Amino acid sequence: MSSESSIALTTLDVLQRPLQDLRISVTDRCNFRCPYCMPSEVFGERYAFLPKPEILRFEEIERLTRIFAQLGVRKLRITGGEPLLRAELPCLIERLAGIPGVEDLALTTNGVLLAQHAEALRAAGLVRVTVSLDALDEATFQRLSGRRAEVARVLDGIEAARSAGLAPIKINAVVIKGVNEHAVLELVDQFRGTGHILRLIEFMDVGTRNAWDRERVVSADEMLARIDAVYPLEPVAPARAGDVARRYRYRDGAGEIGIIASVSEPFCGGCTRARLSADGQLFTCLFGTQGYDLKALLRGTASDDVVRQRLREIWRRRSDRYSEERGELTMAQPSASGPAHSRVEMNRIGG
Repeated sequence: MSSESSIALTTLDVLQRPLQDLRISVTDRCNFRCPYCMPSEVFGERYAFLPKPEILRFEEIERLTRIFAQLGVRKLRITGGEPLLRAELPCLIERLAGIPGVEDLALTTNGVLLAQHAEALRAAGLVRVTVSLDALDEATFQRLSGRRAEVARVLDGIEAARSAGLAPIKINAVVIKGVNEHAVLELVDQFRGTGHILRLIEFMDVGTRNAWDRERVVSADEMLARIDAVYPLEPVAPARAGDVARRYRYRDGAGEIGIIASVSEPFCGGCTRARLSADGQLFTCLFGTQGYDLKALLRGTASDDVVRQRLREIWRRRSDRYSEERGELTMAQPSASGPAHSRVEMNRIGG
């Protein structure tokens, strides 16, 4: 992985937040139907996903990422949909791993296809992997995955990633009241002492199709109290500015966990992430309403200098702080859900 950068600019937005992270969606398709992301009643057999010609080609993704790196991006994350559904993904990983300035290259997956791809991904230059796993008991897992796979396949994928050297592995679990809050301690027991890092995520109002309700949010404090009562915890300083997870370690030395508290403790003030959809739309917030069309630039006659200037302009005008606005609105109107607008769906930008 190269650390050289030809331009190495720092690009700041309106709130003085640097552009440092780029999340790249390589497909809007997924083999799961998680109710908080792609509920099956919406994303059924007849749902129209993006046609192949509309999806960015690998050379287009590489070109854009090189320009992003020149503007300060150092961390890349490959997302979907489910990114392992994209054919020849290791070829893209190899392209991105060689970009000057890129220091970290990770992938988020549901893990079902990970066992068959882990070795090739590592060989291509992937550094880390995050696996989504919301419960260990089969009934709850089936409910939260849309009955598309079994827990054992995800655990096999995690083990294959460990064997391939994609470590430390992060395990993401979205916790929803009345659905899988009982799974928190089971997940803790599964991954304590393994070197993997469990991250518990408050149920968020991403998109408009997941029936989000504040009453279904299990807060970070609730989750921490439940774990601390069994396995005492202590806070750990963030590894880097802009990290979204609050870190805690077990006092007995059995590793650490993370809590992502976008609802109860918004972290917009430190957000350094840009998100690229599979069809080349740039979003500057997970809760964004409108993307910026970069594909038209790439497939037109725009030079790299023109694309770079466009990206710089977009980021410098960025003032997104949706989660903080949601919190402020709730303080004024406790029954409010958040600013009313049509948000981009998670399967387009990968969370």
